Amino acid sequence: MALGEYVSVSTQRDTEQALLAKELQELHDDPAAELDELAELLEGKGLTPATARTVAEELTDHNPFAAHAEVELGIDPNELSNPWQAALSSALSFTLGALLPLIVILAPPAAWRIPATVVAVLLALVITGAVSARLGGAPPGRAVLRNVIGGVLALAITYAIGHLVGAAIA
Repeated sequence: MALGEYVSVSTQRDTEQALLAKELQELHDDPAAELDELAELLEGKGLTPATARTVAEELTDHNPFAAHAEVELGIDPNELSNPWQAALSSALSFTLGALLPLIVILAPPAAWRIPATVVAVLLALVITGAVSARLGGAPPGRAVLRNVIGGVLALAITYAIGHLVGAAIA
């Protein structure tokens, strides 16, 4: 998972850097057209044409590259995605997330392992959904329901595949 996250975020960062390089080139090649474009974009956000032009000029006087990157591309050139941070975060999250089912499946007698794991994972899904909703300032009901439904589907599919593969191997 961490490698997949690294590759994904690296691709995103490469795309951001390519867009920024293109914007920088456009600013160098035709600054007047870029100023007009920035004013039009600001107009599209609800500013009057005169205000949009004034804001575009002031932003361009301050830092044309940052202004265009943020307004036109939605990218802060100083805050690009970090693939290493994403990979480490993913590795840590998945490792910690796997510990609960691993402990629960190893602790009880064989007859109780699957039901105990299902209950523990469902409880963890409820807690995770509630905590993430609270941290995000959202109502927890929807987040909990989404987590539980997604988790139940993942559990069922994983169990079915394991059962089929186990049956085929045996």
